[in-house]
Amino acid sequence: MDITLLAINWPSVGLKVAQLLLSLSILVILHEFGHYITAKWFKCRVEKFYLFFDPWFSLFKKKIGDTVYGIGWLPLGGYVKISGMVDESMDKETLKLPPQPWEFRSKPAWQRLIIMLGGVTVNVLLAFVIYAGILMTWGRDRMPNQSIKNGVWVTDSLMYEIGLRDGDKIIAVNNDSIQYFEDIPKKILFSGGGKINILRNGKDTSVEIPRSLIGQLVEKKKSKGRLFLPRIPAIVGEYEKNDTSNAKKAGLLYGDKIIKVDSLSINYFDEATAYYGTKKKQKVTLTVERKGAQILIPVQLDEDGKTGAPFLTNKEYHNLGVLKIEHTDYGFFAAFPAGFNLAVTSLKDYIDQFKLILSPSTGGYKAVGGFKTMGSVFSGTEWDWQRFWEMTAMFSIILAFMNLLPIPALDGGHVVFTLGEMITGRKPNEKFLEYAQIVGMVILLALMLYANGNDWFGWGKGK
Repeated sequence: MDITLLAINWPSVGLKVAQLLLSLSILVILHEFGHYITAKWFKCRVEKFYLFFDPWFSLFKKKIGDTVYGIGWLPLGGYVKISGMVDESMDKETLKLPPQPWEFRSKPAWQRLIIMLGGVTVNVLLAFVIYAGILMTWGRDRMPNQSIKNGVWVTDSLMYEIGLRDGDKIIAVNNDSIQYFEDIPKKILFSGGGKINILRNGKDTSVEIPRSLIGQLVEKKKSKGRLFLPRIPAIVGEYEKNDTSNAKKAGLLYGDKIIKVDSLSINYFDEATAYYGTKKKQKVTLTVERKGAQILIPVQLDEDGKTGAPFLTNKEYHNLGVLKIEHTDYGFFAAFPAGFNLAVTSLKDYIDQFKLILSPSTGGYKAVGGFKTMGSVFSGTEWDWQRFWEMTAMFSIILAFMNLLPIPALDGGHVVFTLGEMITGRKPNEKFLEYAQIVGMVILLALMLYANGNDWFGWGKGK
C-alpha cells in the first residue's frame, strides 16, 4: 500500500476531524442525557456520566453528588452508568448483592423501558429542532427538475457505462416523476434497480439500472459526492483565497466564458473536460470571451487532465437564467412542522439505505463506511455552519435508528428484553443478560471493525 503522507491536505483533514468530533460530542452528550434525566426522574442512582470511554484512565472527571462526570480518552461514544443495570461496565460484583431501591433492576418494567428509550427520544427531538433551526436561519433552496434546461453533466464513469449521457434530461425513476433535481440520486440509489426515464434529443427513452450495480453507485456517490450535475455553461467562477490552480496561474479570470479549446468550439464544461481528458499533462489554448473581446490563454493541464477552473455558484447560474433556484424562508411557526417533515424524510431515507445494505444482491454492504466516511461529509475548506448542522441532524437520526436495533448492548436490545418481560411477566435472568451483553459488544466491535476497515482498505470490495 502506497502511503504518501506529504500529499495529504492536513489542514483540510484537521478541519473535518474537528467538525466530526464536535458533532459526535454533541450527539453523544445529549443521547446519554436522555438516559440520565429519565433515570433521575425515576430516582435511579447514576454513578457515571461520560463523554467518550475511559478504560484505565480519564482525561477529566469530577464527582458531584452520587455521579462522576468525566471525559474519556477513547472517542467511540459515551455512556451513563446506572446502578443495578447490566451494561458495558460489566459490574458483576454489584449485581451479586441484594437489589436496592435506587437501582435500575428494582424499578418496574415500564420505568426501565422509558429510561432505555430516553436516549433515542432525545436524538429524534434534537434532529427535529436542528432542522427547524436551519430552516429559520438559512431557509431552504431547491432546484425544480423541470428547470434543468440543458440536461445533466454525467460526472461519474459508471453512470456513463450504464447509458446516461451528457444533455439527458432525467424525468423519472421507475416511472416515478421527480419534482426536485437534488432528489434524483437517492431515487436512483434507493430504487434497488430498475430504470431511469430520460428525455434525449426530444425523445422519451430509458436507461436500465442493474440491481447488482447499486452498491457500486452508492460507493461512487460516497467517494465523489456527485454522480451527475446540471449541465452548465463554461464560465469561470470565483477562486478561493489560496487557490494555486493552473487556471489561475494562466490568467483565467472570474466571469471568463470559455468558447473554444484549441480548435474545438464548446458551450458547456463537460465538453471542455472531455477534451482535456485526451490531453493530460499537456498545454491547451483556451479562447475566452471577456468584456466583449476574445482572448487566447494557454493553460497547462495536470495529470488528471484538469485546469482547476472553478464553477459559478448555483445562485449565479440562477441569476443568468441557466438554473432555477426556489428559495423558501421560514418563520418560527412554519419552521417547526417543516423541520419535523425533514426529520421524518431523513429517517425514511436512512431506512431505505439500510435495506440496501441488508440486500446482498445490490452490493450495498460494500459502501458501508466508518469514521472516514462520516468525516468526509463535512467541508474541508472552511467551517460551514449550515453544512455542520445539517450533518449533525442527519447523524442524530442515524444514531437513534441504530440504537433501536435489537442487538444486545444497544438500547434496542434492552428494549426487546424489557418488552418481553412486560408481555410474559417473567424477568430475564441476570446471568443471561450478562452473556447477551457480551455477545452484543462482540457484534458491535466486529461491525465497527468492518466499517472502518472498509473505509481504509476496501475489505468489502474484494481489494
